[in-house]
Amino acid sequence: MAEFNSIDEILDFAINAEQEAVDFYTQLSSIVVNAEMKSTFLELAKEEMEHKAKLKKVKEEKVFESSGQEKVTDLKIADYVEKVKPSPDMEYSDALKLAMRKEKAAFRLYSALADRASKPELRKVFEELANEEAKHKLRFELEYDEYVLREN
Repeated sequence: MAEFNSIDEILDFAINAEQEAVDFYTQLSSIVVNAEMKSTFLELAKEEMEHKAKLKKVKEEKVFESSGQEKVTDLKIADYVEKVKPSPDMEYSDALKLAMRKEKAAFRLYSALADRASKPELRKVFEELANEEAKHKLRFELEYDEYVLREN
């Protein structure tokens, strides 16, 4: 992970990571044929945009209001699925695998940033964002469990 010299550098890094997630889900939504999948990926892009806006607000206003966190279950399915690359004709199961891995990476990023944060309020920002990414991953793991693992 990059070394940061200021809180603003950390926030800029996280803002950029959220924009990459927006772009990723927007791209995925444009290549899938399944309407439900397309809707899901567009919804995730919107949520990632909200994360980006939250980070920008923290950076500009230097304040953060936590909405509280609940513990998110980790089914660990993402730990056991093979890596896949996005393609226009990808199977639903492959899109779910890709999304699980992406959310796991985002969770790990925010957890690492929380561990490195020197200010408690900034730590809370990253812990809450990590929790949001864990919720996204859980959504995909549950979907994978329901529609892929149970069919096999």
